[in-house]
Amino acid sequence: MAEMCRGAIDNGLTEIGFTEHYDLVPAESCRDWFRLDSWAADLERCRAEFDGRLTLRAGIELGEPHRYQAEAQAMLARYPFDYVLGSLHWVGDETIFDPNYFRRAPDEAYRLFYEELERMTRAGGFDVLSHFDVPARTSFNVYGRYDPRPFEPYIRPVLRNCIERGIALDLNTKGLRSKCHVLTPGQDILRWYVEMGGDRAILGSDAHQPKFVGADFADALDVARATGLTHLTYFEKRQARMVAIA
Repeated sequence: MAEMCRGAIDNGLTEIGFTEHYDLVPAESCRDWFRLDSWAADLERCRAEFDGRLTLRAGIELGEPHRYQAEAQAMLARYPFDYVLGSLHWVGDETIFDPNYFRRAPDEAYRLFYEELERMTRAGGFDVLSHFDVPARTSFNVYGRYDPRPFEPYIRPVLRNCIERGIALDLNTKGLRSKCHVLTPGQDILRWYVEMGGDRAILGSDAHQPKFVGADFADALDVARATGLTHLTYFEKRQARMVAIA
């Protein structure tokens, strides 16, 4: 965690959030990885070490929270998290990080994913929807392309749920470092979101390594401006705050 903080400072950031994965799907390789007590102790040590140089926010990434609502809420009750991410990595008993998921036609693969995402966002219980169209990272290697526009009828209900429940979108830059080279969500989905009345978005580098903390944020901001977003959102004690995009 301290290395991630130093990476943030080296990359010119003044605030970051740590969002460790909390996954409960039995076949998930990260299942039972999260250890709240040791994680929280590390966070407090870093808050003391980097005080005055870096603000640290406490987050958590809930995998499939609609499928494990009781467990998710029990975890959230244990610690004063600043924000909560909701992520969809599994559709039924298939992970979208397995190329075999995309043995089906693109329309079916994405329809199944977005129908599940609609159920997840309808259930709510989290503050930010992570990496909206994350299957692009894997599907690009199978289909050789990715364009969200054919899936607009499946995507708009998800956006509507986010707007109605105050769920922010994670402008996740990890896809820009992947073969698909896309921001998730990118300009088309963000434009639909803004047209529908959405106005909440955060910047997420999905770093996993110190050198990627804050990576490609300038590109994400360019996309945000181009779609009409005027503010970014950040969270403190699960309360949304808005800051104007310069």
